[in-house]
Amino acid sequence: MSMHLLPPMYSTTGKKKGKPKFRTAEAAAKARANAEAWQDLLARHQVNPKAKITRPISVKYEIPADRNPRQYPSRDTGVGIAAKREVTQYTGTAMIGIGQLHKSNSIPVFQSEDAVDIAKMRRG
Repeated sequence: MSMHLLPPMYSTTGKKKGKPKFRTAEAAAKARANAEAWQDLLARHQVNPKAKITRPISVKYEIPADRNPRQYPSRDTGVGIAAKREVTQYTGTAMIGIGQLHKSNSIPVFQSEDAVDIAKMRRG
């Protein structure tokens, strides 16, 4: 497989970030001040960002006994769910036959002109 077709995440080069470069000395000083302030904030709140979390974080939610979810019983009328559809059945008085236009495309023929069109494949 050609590497040039893959997205950048599959690259084998450039995996490590280099040292940050700043445009001016003021920008570098500001970045250092921000980093020190962040470390002070973490120390004040006793947070160690490099510490490994040993316990799994999970949230269990239980429904209190006095607040059970409502359950509605289904209504049974003894009758089906819908009215039965009336079966449509062709009596055969208007259709004169079945034509095959192409391969397995069967179509009903109601007029003799339709039968002629199907026979000529509608070519004239």
